Amino acid sequence: MPTVTRLERQEKQKDRVNIYLDGEFAFGLNELDAVSLRKGQILTEEEIAQLRDQDAVVRAFDQAVGYLSYRPRSRQEIQQYLKGKKNIPPDIQERAITRLETAGYLDDRAFARYWIENRTQFQPRGPHALRYELRQKGIAPGLIEELLRDTVDVEAAAYQAASAQGRRLRGRTRQEYRQKMGAFLQRRGFGYSTASQIIRRLIDELADSEPPFFAAKEANDDDE
Repeated sequence: MPTVTRLERQEKQKDRVNIYLDGEFAFGLNELDAVSLRKGQILTEEEIAQLRDQDAVVRAFDQAVGYLSYRPRSRQEIQQYLKGKKNIPPDIQERAITRLETAGYLDDRAFARYWIENRTQFQPRGPHALRYELRQKGIAPGLIEELLRDTVDVEAAAYQAASAQGRRLRGRTRQEYRQKMGAFLQRRGFGYSTASQIIRRLIDELADSEPPFFAAKEANDDDE
């Protein structure tokens, strides 16, 4: 049976150890798993397979943590990353993801809340758009509806989005403003009723601005 003949810390990754069996490099291990080995130790094929399997999970875990360092991710995003980018086998993926969840790195509820809050702060979206985006991330429909109900002020988000966009529409007639703003809010996932209410509110707020915000009214420009 194979015998451990050398344990050597890697040059570039100091937390990993190269394992040599019968004088030849066999595999690498993280240092926490490598402490159980010693020079001269005899390993069965089953023990070797188990060590390699453990290390595959650790490496998948570390790769996922690196991916998570850029921003929070959903469980589905991590699965897609490990499968598509790293070609990790399904059983190793699942064990690595379980470790991520246990360690607090992965939580779909926390991710969905982060996504909604980030959108609200930087690019306000309506419920339709948020619902679509979160479904694409693999978030459970029930959780999506709960968070949208509890965390999204639809009118406030629509007003924030429209106010930022409205600055680009200075010099348009009211009708042009209404049409372009309606299309914009629809693209952002707000319903017709909410969009109409916010547009009316903004037109009223801008009506008496100095210098005039809107261009002179055209013959076919109907305020109603």
